[in-house]
Amino acid sequence: MNTRPRPRCYTVGLTLTLSILSWCGVLRAEEPTVRELVSKSRRVMFLGDSITAAGQYIAYFDAWLVTELKDKSPKLIDCGLPSETVSGLSEDGHAGGQFPRPDLAERLDRVLKAVQPDLVVACYGINCGIYLPFDNARLAKYQEGMKKVKAAVEKSGAKFIVMTPPFYDDLRSPKKFSYNEVLDQYSDWLISQRKDGWTVIDLHGPMTRAIQDKRKTDPQYTMQPDGVHPNDAGHWFVAQNLIRAMGDEKSASAESAQAMLAGRHAPEGLLPLVQQRMSLLRDSYVSAAGHLRPGVAKGLPVAEAEAKAAMLSEKIAEMVGAAK
Repeated sequence: MNTRPRPRCYTVGLTLTLSILSWCGVLRAEEPTVRELVSKSRRVMFLGDSITAAGQYIAYFDAWLVTELKDKSPKLIDCGLPSETVSGLSEDGHAGGQFPRPDLAERLDRVLKAVQPDLVVACYGINCGIYLPFDNARLAKYQEGMKKVKAAVEKSGAKFIVMTPPFYDDLRSPKKFSYNEVLDQYSDWLISQRKDGWTVIDLHGPMTRAIQDKRKTDPQYTMQPDGVHPNDAGHWFVAQNLIRAMGDEKSASAESAQAMLAGRHAPEGLLPLVQQRMSLLRDSYVSAAGHLRPGVAKGLPVAEAEAKAAMLSEKIAEMVGAAK
C-alpha cells in the first residue's frame, strides 16, 4: 500500500477545484424535500388560476395535513385567481371581450406582502399557452414569468414550489391540434429546472398517463368535463400528487379524499370545516391584495377573517384530537 503523503500541490489543487465547483453551483447542498419545506412553514400560500381558486384540491391536502401534522400543521392560504397567467398573455376576445386575462405580476408583490408566507406553491400553464398551437415566443413568456415569480417569492424570504400544469382534455374540448401536447412542453421545461435547484412537483405527466390508462377500459373517462376545470376526481388527483410528494403513498393511493380521511380515522365533519376555513381565508386575502379580475367575490377584512378562521381551527384541532 502506498502510504506516502500526497504532495502539497495536489491538496491545494483539489481544494481549489472543489471551491470553484461549489461556487459555480456544480456541487450543490442537498435540496430540502417537499415534506421539509411544508413542515417547517407556518403559512403556505397557493397561487394559480381558476383551478387553484376553486380550492378543492387545497382543502383535500389541508385535511390530510391536519391529520398528519396535527397542531404543527401550517396554515394554507389559497390566493388563486380565475383566468390568471404568469406569461402576461391573453387571447383575443377573452371572456367575450369583457376583460383580458389578469397577469400575476400585477398583484404578486401585494399578495406576498398581505399573506407573508413562508412557502409558496404555484401552478400555472394551462392558461399561459392561451389555447393556441405551440409557439416558442409564448413559451418564452411563460419561462420569463415563472422565473420572475420565483425570484420575487425568494426575495420576500419565502421558499418556492412549482407544480407543472394539469392535463388538458383534448377529447372534451377538441381543437385542430392537441393543446395537451402544447402543455407537454411547458411541463418539460419546468421539470428541467430541477437541475438548477427548483422544487418541481410533476402533475402534468402523471395526470396525462392516468387518464390515458383509464380510457383503455372507459374511452369517455374524464377528470375535466369542460376540458380544463377538474371535477371532484380531478381535484383529488392534484391533492394525491401533493400528498405523494409529502411521502405518504398509502394515503395518496386512496380512491377519494373521503376514503383517504376514513383510512386515517378522521371524523366525518372534518372536511367541511377545512373547506369553510379555506374559502374564508381565500376570499379575504385575494380581496385584500387587490386584482384586476372582475366577478370575484369580495371577502371579509383580513382581521375578521383570521378571527373566524381561528375559531374553525380550534374546532378542527378538537376533532382531530378526539379522533386519536
